[in-house]
Amino acid sequence: MSNIVAIVGRPNVGKSTLFNRMVGARQAITDNISGVTRDRQYGSGNWNGKSFTIIDTGGFVQHSNDLFEAAIREQVDIAIEEATVILFMADVMTGITDLDAEIAEKLRKSGKNVILIVNKVDNHERQMAANEFWSLGFPRTFFLSSISGSGTGELLDEVANELSDEADSLPDIPKIAVIGRPNVGKSSFINALMGEQRHIVTEIAGTTRDSIHTRYNKFGKDFFIIDTAGLRKKRQVEENLEFYSVIRTVRAIEEADVCILMIEATSGIESQDLSILQLVLRRNKGLVILVNKWDLMDKETNTARDMEKVIRQKIAPFSDVPILFVSVHEKQRIFKALETALQVAENRSRKISTSKLNELIEEAVEKQSPPSFRGHLIKIKYGTQLPLHYPAFAMFCNYPDEVKENYRNFLENQIREKFEFTGSPIRIFFKQK
Repeated sequence: MSNIVAIVGRPNVGKSTLFNRMVGARQAITDNISGVTRDRQYGSGNWNGKSFTIIDTGGFVQHSNDLFEAAIREQVDIAIEEATVILFMADVMTGITDLDAEIAEKLRKSGKNVILIVNKVDNHERQMAANEFWSLGFPRTFFLSSISGSGTGELLDEVANELSDEADSLPDIPKIAVIGRPNVGKSSFINALMGEQRHIVTEIAGTTRDSIHTRYNKFGKDFFIIDTAGLRKKRQVEENLEFYSVIRTVRAIEEADVCILMIEATSGIESQDLSILQLVLRRNKGLVILVNKWDLMDKETNTARDMEKVIRQKIAPFSDVPILFVSVHEKQRIFKALETALQVAENRSRKISTSKLNELIEEAVEKQSPPSFRGHLIKIKYGTQLPLHYPAFAMFCNYPDEVKENYRNFLENQIREKFEFTGSPIRIFFKQK
């Protein structure tokens, strides 16, 4: 089951600053102009051994005031439906506003895990003023200052207590998510795959009303396909439709072993696709890229080889990814796409024996030894694969912190050349011997 933490609240209460603290990186642009967090913000965090995806809803609100409050209300509704934990943020400087009271009312009725955060509490006077927020009726209320970071550790402890362990009650077969921007053909792809024989398929509703895990069990193949298309009527506020599709995509990535990222041949790979792709890689999931609507392209001026080259340049440095050109409408190469995704699932779970890995390390070091550090040679003594759901290796050496990124990439490429890990990210950790 996936863990999603959503930060909701009025604009300017400090949602983006808290988000940055929680993912440990300055990913959002923070500025005190309302609604400046234009970029859709989602990142991954880990605390007390629990992994989660955190979403800053601030990135999804439009400027115009008439849509503004409606947009915030709808986001709260979506968060209630989708998130595991909701962080409701308010600002001690403005006190409780009407909109705060309205959001609080919705959240109390929802029965969800809600933690109230009163932000900008950074002196004794504000500490006293913050006490009025207890009247909103949330037993778990935290006073903090997201700028200085005081109080975030305790907050994260509380969040981690509410999250589930990664354990999953579904059968141990590959889970494949079909992701991508709206209207690239995700639903049509799934329908074409399932064909008319829907009776062979059993639908298991996921953790929410419409996260559907559909089991495909025919032609000797058995796996779950996770549909992110979202079975829902269009909403009035477009920004929120986008927020909705992002939160569904994030959940699907969390739940999947392999993600099929669909893009359109006519528009190529866009910045939103690259954001989604980064999330897939950060969560160490397998990846296959499908270029759909290839039948609409003029083959005289566009060759698959040229387009593939452009895509690989844009997704670099991780380019060991299968890229397939398909037409869902013409049913071209649909099953090839499926076979490729299952192959990637197999690659992602491949285990390498310690002896074979150490043979490879020895050969790699002979080819190119690690650069020295202050006149000392960095010596990699031995390596072993870690018992994780994805390919991860520990390399024991004398100066683990001094091994540079380019040498790590060199070792990764050597592992890829020797063993079949196409489509799967590889992690290498250097440790003190």
